[in-house]
Amino acid sequence: MPIYSYKALKQGKQIVTGEVTASDLKDARDVVRRMGLVPTQITEYSDAKAKQKGVISSLSLSEKIDFISTLQILLTSGIPAVESLMFMEQEAAKKKIRNMSKILKTQIMGGSTFADTLARFPNVFGYIFIGLVKAGEEAGELEKTLGRIKDLLTKQANIKGKVIGTLMYPAFVVVLAFIISLVMLIFVFPAFKDMFEQQDKALPLITSIMINAGDYLKEYWFTIPIFIIAVVALIYMFINWKPAREVMDKFVLKVPLLNNLILYSNYSNFMSVMSVSYDAGIPIVDCLHLAVITLTNSVLRNKMSSAIVKVQQGLQVSQALRSTKVVPKMLLFMIATGEQSGRLGDMLDKGVNFLDKTLDGIIDTVTKMIEPIMLLVIGSIVLVMALALYLPLFQSYMS
Repeated sequence: MPIYSYKALKQGKQIVTGEVTASDLKDARDVVRRMGLVPTQITEYSDAKAKQKGVISSLSLSEKIDFISTLQILLTSGIPAVESLMFMEQEAAKKKIRNMSKILKTQIMGGSTFADTLARFPNVFGYIFIGLVKAGEEAGELEKTLGRIKDLLTKQANIKGKVIGTLMYPAFVVVLAFIISLVMLIFVFPAFKDMFEQQDKALPLITSIMINAGDYLKEYWFTIPIFIIAVVALIYMFINWKPAREVMDKFVLKVPLLNNLILYSNYSNFMSVMSVSYDAGIPIVDCLHLAVITLTNSVLRNKMSSAIVKVQQGLQVSQALRSTKVVPKMLLFMIATGEQSGRLGDMLDKGVNFLDKTLDGIIDTVTKMIEPIMLLVIGSIVLVMALALYLPLFQSYMS
């Protein structure tokens, strides 16, 4: 949403300034009025002006963790929220955190609660963060809730790091293979071209293809970066185009081993949010709504959304999740046991631990499987190149 800078009167005499996010100018005025202020001037930031003024449009996961960790420590020490944010505005190591602390401090001083202030920045903090803070503030457990959020974000960062780390190796191998292939085509095959042309017999098809490709790339080298940019752009468009994304999400759930990686990484985040939000005192339906936001696979997200509808209609959580037919049976058993015994919170925690251990095992298995697959890919490329180079020599020797 657009960001607006405001100047307003507090209690009819004190002039205060700040920034709010709103859908339009009228909504921005309403937001300022709900803060108990009388707006006198409201201006929308352009992107350049927002950047110059230090208005934050996003925080990375690590920046959110730093922000919450520092704020939780200060609040736990008995320091009021405004003074804590004032300290962070002056002393935080990262500029984005300093700027965000300044914005939040200004709006809280204007009369807003901490949760209401965060709610004006959904693109920065996300609805899960905002929902948990609101529940914690209403229950008088803001410091404890911030600790839960910090643990949740740290866990999400660890899962993200593990998945990215698993995928980095094959990505590196693919890039390396692409570079080696280019070097062979552009520099190696042209060096053998004159020698091959002296032979009376026609060159093998694979050798002709490689030589022609090398000649083309050597003359039209500028098509290489164009090709790379085009491929990256197509992948980006494919991922962000909803119909294509849905097809891809269905496909990955049918690929052995990869489907378990996708399922358990999604459910690990889902159950973590469920556990944290349930401990914070949020109603179970709202817990499910917050948890669904974490699901990145559209197939799982749609199935879980349908399960929420069934819970709203009176069905137990375990039965609603069972109807999706995509939730691990062990997890369903834990949730059902928690519902029957009245210890759902404890069983959600145990479910999170179960998913984490299972996910670690899956990641280790995927990592071990990737190594021979990548060796096979590299070996295939080397074999093709070697055949293209040596088949003419063998042909000449046999004749």
